[in-house]
Amino acid sequence: MTLPEPMSAVALLGLLDLTSLGEDDSPARIRALCAAARSRHGLPAAVCVYPEHVTAARESLAGTPVKIATVVNFPDGGSDPARVARETRRAIAAGADEIDMVLPYRALQAGDAAAARACVDACRAACGPDIALKLILETGALATPALIRQASELGLDAGVDFLKTSTGKVEVNATLEAAEVMLGAIAERGGGCGFKAAGGIRTAADARAYVALAERLLGPGWVTPVRFRIGASALFDALLAELDG
Repeated sequence: MTLPEPMSAVALLGLLDLTSLGEDDSPARIRALCAAARSRHGLPAAVCVYPEHVTAARESLAGTPVKIATVVNFPDGGSDPARVARETRRAIAAGADEIDMVLPYRALQAGDAAAARACVDACRAACGPDIALKLILETGALATPALIRQASELGLDAGVDFLKTSTGKVEVNATLEAAEVMLGAIAERGGGCGFKAAGGIRTAADARAYVALAERLLGPGWVTPVRFRIGASALFDALLAELDG
């Protein structure tokens, strides 16, 4: 049996949510990030920044197909649906195309799935049909396959557009083990929901491992920017280095 060729660095670049979520990010830093995103090798799928930088990112990437993503209920994963809806509406009004929302994972751990679902429903309603919703499960905190599976199914039931592993703000972020649980749940529902790996993915080899896992579970051709993203910052530089090498 012939093994498939590893995905090219150019193709990986097109799956990237180029991310900057630093507490000291400035508009100037975000504009520099967006300028770098206009690489000679191609564009990322999206840039992901804090809500206060959405306007700067949108202005900097005007005229490109790059999506502007931002975060809500981040990184704490609180359980207030009104807060989630308010943050989401403000982010969309500022120009966000995609919302990455942190699931109230502590509520889920405590057995209150209803509280977690209420926040996801509030965000889904605020996004409407035109804004992509990525649900951050915080799999490193959930830890067990059973809880990761429950969180995945909660998001799928709520109609989110992507399941995302992590905020990148906790001790354990993306792992292949958690990704396999999430992708398995997506596969069982027909593969219509996307997947985003985020947190600690720094090398092309790391990225290719997630692509290979998704292709094994969901089939060749499933991995496209519409359904598969990698949230990272260092990975961008690693891909450019490979392409320039």
